Amino acid sequence: MEDLEEEENGEEEVLGSSLTMEKVAAAKKFIENHYRAQMKNIQDRKERRWILERKLASSDVPSEERLNLIKDLERKETEYMRLKRNKICVNDFELLTIIGRGAFGEVRLCREKKSGNIYAMKKLKKSEMLRRGQVEHVRAERNLLAEVASHCIVKLYYSFQDTEYLYLIMEYLPGGDIMTLLMREDTLSENVARFYMAQSVLAIESIHKHHYIHRDIKPDNLLLDKNGHMKLSDFGLCKPIDCITLSTLHENQTMDDENLAEPMDIDSCFRDADNRKSWRSPREQLQHWQMNRRKLAFSTVGTPDYIAPEVLLKKGYGMECDWWSLGAIMYEMLVGYPPFYSDDPITTCRKIVHWRNHLRFPEDPQLTLEAKDLIYRLLCDVDHRLGTRGAQEIKAHPWFKGVEWDKLYEMEAAFKPQVNGELDTQNFMKFDEVEPPEAARTGSGSSRKMLLTPKDLNFVGYTYKNFDAVKEGLRQSFDEAMQDYASKRTADETSLQMLASSGDPMLP
Repeated sequence: MEDLEEEENGEEEVLGSSLTMEKVAAAKKFIENHYRAQMKNIQDRKERRWILERKLASSDVPSEERLNLIKDLERKETEYMRLKRNKICVNDFELLTIIGRGAFGEVRLCREKKSGNIYAMKKLKKSEMLRRGQVEHVRAERNLLAEVASHCIVKLYYSFQDTEYLYLIMEYLPGGDIMTLLMREDTLSENVARFYMAQSVLAIESIHKHHYIHRDIKPDNLLLDKNGHMKLSDFGLCKPIDCITLSTLHENQTMDDENLAEPMDIDSCFRDADNRKSWRSPREQLQHWQMNRRKLAFSTVGTPDYIAPEVLLKKGYGMECDWWSLGAIMYEMLVGYPPFYSDDPITTCRKIVHWRNHLRFPEDPQLTLEAKDLIYRLLCDVDHRLGTRGAQEIKAHPWFKGVEWDKLYEMEAAFKPQVNGELDTQNFMKFDEVEPPEAARTGSGSSRKMLLTPKDLNFVGYTYKNFDAVKEGLRQSFDEAMQDYASKRTADETSLQMLASSGDPMLP
């Protein structure tokens, strides 16, 4: 009996020790994140002050107005520090329409109660992240969105967590996605395709510069704002570049189900590759793709049509895998379906791996030689793939001749979606409510510290708040000051002209 008690006590000590070590590791990570964030905040604050001073120096704003604007910035900085100290939770938002649903969670339109601002809320279930081994991906997604300040990718405003879920509060882009556009239009003209391919190149380049690989570039993740400009989204599979250490297989190795299941996450119902279909015509292939595209996009299976061969083969790979995906999207934009499409994912994977035998263009539609050449130079082996040595290789291709890369987001978009108000969701698929939206009992912050569990320890340091949440008021202040100054100056000039015309002897 005593031996049994000693054994149980020993197990409790081991468990207690394990949990203690996890908490120590979490505390270490929290402290590191805290001081890293503090240093970045100081740097960002100095940069914002420098940008404003530089902007004021190049304007005609009087010194008194300049002083007021600098004081306004300091006030906004104080508001931002107060905002960062405040706990934020799902109860701070009014939950509206569901606009996306996947294997790990959902995306929902929401309104911040305090400001009235409309956002897209991405909600991920912690237990599912742990069960499916997605913790590192979730961290990478949050870190990328917090680090990369680019108008080419969707903007993150807040991230936080409660006992069950992780939340990302992002800008809402009401124009839908490129997948919806392609389903509506079948194919795009080369001019329209060129515009969205060019914006995609800029978006991918912006994350590559920060040493991240997206790994899931597909039409579903290219979102349109209300004006039709494209932004890259959904970084749930992104990885920092130094984490890519996959074992090597060979192209002549049998592509059995076991080899494909891990990177593809293909359900067993799709694993019967013996029913492969031989397409009678490109038209039949297009019709089949259109019929199944939406179903594949929102299933837990997904579609492998845009995945690079080196990823499927589990070879070591880098940023160049995103350029392959872009080549597959370009093919679909111009032809109507992806280059290696089949009626089952396993056959698609085989076609991608043996791309030399399967990359063909149908006779209709007719594509320019430059378009075909760019696709061939993206859908090829890594050593010869454009973009491997930087995005500049792709930008310099003849198909992009005449593109003004630095003005793409200033010019009128190639396609303007129909959007009726900030709450319009017509460009997204409709989803039924599985259960009523539930309010979380606890939010991020000090009140959660006593409730930490091993599940929570995996997500220490997840909370984030963007200065843009309060910066809008500063921008408005600057614009208003400029308008007031311009109005006063116009009024003074008008008064002087009236006095001059009246022959006032006091005027020179």
